[in-house]
Amino acid sequence: MLKHVAFLGATAVAALLSTGAVAQDVTADTVVATVGDTEITMGEVIVARSQLPAQFAQFPTDVLFTGIIDQLIQQQLLADLVEEVPADVKYTLSVERRSLLAAEVVDRVTEEEITEADIEAAYEARFANAEEIEEFNASHLLVETEEEAMAAKARIDEGQAFADVARDVSTGPTGPNGGNLGWFGTGAMVPEFEAAVMALEVGGVSDPFETQFGWHVTTLNEKRVQPRPTLDQLRRELTGELQEAAINARLETLIAEETIVKPEPDQFDPNLIDRFDLLE
Repeated sequence: MLKHVAFLGATAVAALLSTGAVAQDVTADTVVATVGDTEITMGEVIVARSQLPAQFAQFPTDVLFTGIIDQLIQQQLLADLVEEVPADVKYTLSVERRSLLAAEVVDRVTEEEITEADIEAAYEARFANAEEIEEFNASHLLVETEEEAMAAKARIDEGQAFADVARDVSTGPTGPNGGNLGWFGTGAMVPEFEAAVMALEVGGVSDPFETQFGWHVTTLNEKRVQPRPTLDQLRRELTGELQEAAINARLETLIAEETIVKPEPDQFDPNLIDRFDLLE
């Protein structure tokens, strides 16, 4: 059975382009082509366009227009050959219709029940009781032995710039840039390193300490409270959460008002969901 007819490309359909209809006179119900007694409307053309793969965006609209009409005409010609709708097509259409109508309700709920004020309130609620999270900007140098670390610390204590000493002696990957690690939060570093950094005041330099990677000396360059995401950064996430809550509330009401019958336990074999032969 034919499952899909590919986009077949544009052919010249001059009559369709010379109807004289201006944009403001056209509605979704405007007939753009006929196949026998079957009408093809502008609405169908628009929907077909929306379902094309992204690569078709490179084509001019006049090419897409004529190509889509060709596709719809050809599909209708082939569809007309089917005298009885196959079971799989019938059930697929039923499932698709139900899904599309449900999605329409979801969209309406989003538009009608979720306001900008709701989103702003959800944003404020998200951070109302949130603890401030500190972030640290630190530099370090890494050497193999405690003696090397002590010698590097002595140079820093004598007034040499930490970055210069790190560039000179550090074997870590940050050595060439003066040992700067950038900004990081708690849990990002191994426990020994994190403890050493958190014990420092800004500008302070630690005594040598050991981790699994070797011997370190570190300095705290800056610290700050982690900036919270902006409303715009969280807008989609918050809208989704509000949408889910609104839909769940609507469903609870609908379920309470409707008579719903579900299958009894063990009434049907769950493996039946893979019995595609039932659709033949």
